[in-house]
Amino acid sequence: MAEHESLEFGKADFVLLDSVSLEEFMANLKLRFEKGRIYTYIGEVVVSVNPYRAMNIYGRDTIEQYKGRELYERPPHLFAIADAAYKAMKRRNKDTCIVISGESGAGKTEASKYIMQYIAAITNPGQRAEVERVKNMLLKSNCVLEAFGNAKTNRNDNSSRFGKYMDINFDFKGDPIGGHINNYLLEKVGGTGGAVRSPMVKGGSESLLRSLHVSKDPTAYSYIKVGGQVKSSINDGADFKAVADAMKVIGFTPDEIQTVYKVLATILHLGNLTFGVDGDTTLIENSKVVAVIGVLLATKEENVGKALLYRTVATGRDVIDKQHTTQEASYGRDALAKAMYERMFCWIVGRINDVIEVKNYDAKVHGKNTVIGVLDIYGFEIFQNNSFEQFCINYCNEKLQQLFIQLVLRQEQEEYQREGIPWKHIDYFNNQIIVDLVELQHKGIFSVLDEACMTVGKVTDEVFLQGLNSKLAKHAHYTSRKLSPTDKSLEFDRDFRIRHYAGDVVYSVVGFIDKNKDTLFQDFKRLLYNSSNPVLKMMWPEGKLSITEVTKRPLTAATLFKNSMIALVENLACKEPYYVRCIKPNDVKSPLLFEYERCRHQVEYLGLLENVRVRRAGFANRQEYPRFLQRYKMISEFTWPNHDLPSDKEAVKRLVQGCGFEHDVAYGKTKVFVRTPRTLFCLEEQRDEMVGRIVLFLQKVWRGTIARMRYRRMRAALIILRAYQHYKVKSYIKDVNRKFKNVRSMKDHGKHVKWPTPPKVLRKFEEALRSIYNRWWAWTLIKDLTPEEKLQIRAKVATLEALKGQRPDLGLQRTWEGNYLVSWIDSPDTASSFTLVSCELQRKDKFMRVLFSCNVRKINRFHKAEDRAVLITDRHLYKMDPLKQYKPMKSIPLYNVRAPPLSWFVEQEMKHYVEIME
Repeated sequence: MAEHESLEFGKADFVLLDSVSLEEFMANLKLRFEKGRIYTYIGEVVVSVNPYRAMNIYGRDTIEQYKGRELYERPPHLFAIADAAYKAMKRRNKDTCIVISGESGAGKTEASKYIMQYIAAITNPGQRAEVERVKNMLLKSNCVLEAFGNAKTNRNDNSSRFGKYMDINFDFKGDPIGGHINNYLLEKVGGTGGAVRSPMVKGGSESLLRSLHVSKDPTAYSYIKVGGQVKSSINDGADFKAVADAMKVIGFTPDEIQTVYKVLATILHLGNLTFGVDGDTTLIENSKVVAVIGVLLATKEENVGKALLYRTVATGRDVIDKQHTTQEASYGRDALAKAMYERMFCWIVGRINDVIEVKNYDAKVHGKNTVIGVLDIYGFEIFQNNSFEQFCINYCNEKLQQLFIQLVLRQEQEEYQREGIPWKHIDYFNNQIIVDLVELQHKGIFSVLDEACMTVGKVTDEVFLQGLNSKLAKHAHYTSRKLSPTDKSLEFDRDFRIRHYAGDVVYSVVGFIDKNKDTLFQDFKRLLYNSSNPVLKMMWPEGKLSITEVTKRPLTAATLFKNSMIALVENLACKEPYYVRCIKPNDVKSPLLFEYERCRHQVEYLGLLENVRVRRAGFANRQEYPRFLQRYKMISEFTWPNHDLPSDKEAVKRLVQGCGFEHDVAYGKTKVFVRTPRTLFCLEEQRDEMVGRIVLFLQKVWRGTIARMRYRRMRAALIILRAYQHYKVKSYIKDVNRKFKNVRSMKDHGKHVKWPTPPKVLRKFEEALRSIYNRWWAWTLIKDLTPEEKLQIRAKVATLEALKGQRPDLGLQRTWEGNYLVSWIDSPDTASSFTLVSCELQRKDKFMRVLFSCNVRKINRFHKAEDRAVLITDRHLYKMDPLKQYKPMKSIPLYNVRAPPLSWFVEQEMKHYVEIME
């Protein structure tokens, strides 16, 4: 069951409808379309409604949501089916295929593009160059095939005029290694009312169009206009460069690309050729076009004209040129245009296959090569005038519908039998009778058509219709005006009606014979084979046969198409299928309009209601026991969080019994089958209620876990921090010890040693350690000094502390004598004079010792400088005249000294010296 979608968007799976009826189905489909939910499941089938607008549901974030998920884990989406097919291929080593079906304009081509985009996005996680190259080739090939195989029609801007089945090959790792494309082209070119898509006309450069003799005006070419209305795609101009770039990436050479343009231009010019009559002679009225065609096809102009106007016929040994009538010439011209387009398209497909096919792959060495097939083929069509193309398209859809019914029924029956659940018969429309009506040997419509084409003589479409009436007169699904004379909706000798599974379709036999036969004259094949352009020559290998060579009659278009459809169905039947059923909501391409009758018709002919009945077969849902337990185990105490019962099956039984739903389920061997959607909804409601409580519990536990984790981280960080701090402290101590280990033997006692940077926690310790070191260093310097030298040192230290920053020179480098005049070495005469005077004063004043003496300079109040000498004893202070043999000028008792006339420095020095001496 899809999750994350409430019931306001309707039921995400049609299997979960309360009652299986067309009214409920349509109501649910309409509700989901109006709510913007364009995808809905029928079990493992995706029903897609074309939204006719761009939707932001295909981006990278959406891809990640569906990658590796189960179908019921996310809302319905194309990506879910693509992922299921990829998982089945990768996990179980099984070939799978995705069948995309629906009518024209329902969105099949877009669906195939999104599936390819998803598969490309989820592979190649390692960005390997070769895998990336293959993916790029596959995506680019899709662009090229769309450009040449699609057209704009009245019902669809991008209608697929070809069917495409692409096999994507994967290696054992699940990476794409190559691919192969099968194409089923129906409309080669719209020469007689069809529509060819030619992006070259609108998007080609001026120089390119000039070289091709093509104008920018699409209305100038009859093959791309119908009744004056241009039928080229609205995106042709913008897409042209993208297509050209894609062809270069794939590996088309410039000459090959140019040849493709020339073929397209030739087809456009052929459509403008007109024929006239001059007497009995048929002429080409606009002969200049023939010259242009000759240049484009790299052949002679006269050869082109002859092939258009004459047919070479061998009669025995003679070879004659038979002239065409204007009608035959026009017919041959259109046949040539169609054949050229077909050959070009098939050559492009073959060229792409040459590039993307798996090369040098050995299963013994590389493992099994698995495949995902993607089928994007034309949808069921009912037009006002339905011709041979619509008949083939609708036959193709009959075959695919038959395959769908067979595979779905077979899968369901096999699952029920495998699980031991009784199978309930389901009524459904078996369209095998219609398939037989078309393809049965000797009796089918294709056989009647081939017989008519092989009949000798002139065979008309009316003769073919008569053959149908005679062989199918009693068939319940065939009628014509001859068989139903009162049915005025059918024209005599023109129409017949087939009752398809999708509804009644009236076909006009006009053109059936011509379209079925290989109507291209051999002259055209030889003309193109003899071209000097090697690519054109390669497209027409049968042109090498001479006119006299007898060749086997080529297979008709009907037989070729039937054989390709049978081969396609056989190919799909041997793979595990996944389905996308596309629905067109309205005919006016409105993103808002849901036409009830239009959609109801598609639901009926796609067999969607029968698909729901088959899928349910009495049981709305089935899941494997482990997955069922994983989703619902929280609603039972016996299974939450894990059970201890003998098996998952027993645990599921206990869970269901506890909820009271045992009457509404059946137990298979590996799966539990739930009968009604109501039971499933009740289980979901109980689960939703419990999930809220579980989430709260998990949040509580998780928050506690986060808190404990945070505590453990903080504790671990603290332990690490402490250990680191301890380590840094030890490292610092060891570093200091290593650097200062031998300082006693150093000449400077370690003064030159650089201190290591301490950790922050040891900065104060380092200051104390430095202080201890400095004290030790000082002690080592003064420990051997005499008492007198220590006295000097202390005096100097005291002076240094007192006068720090006040004087630049404190005389710290010399010995402080105190009585400087006695030891004045510069003038011995002066010293002896001072000695005599001081001895005389000692005898006179009875002082014990001289404390200080020196020469000074006196500045009087008139700012006049005079030389003086000062003598300080332990009793007096004397002022002397050094110019007069140190004659005492004044004597002052020391206790009367208040402010001696000395310089500030001498005063401080004397004061501290006196204090030290005392």
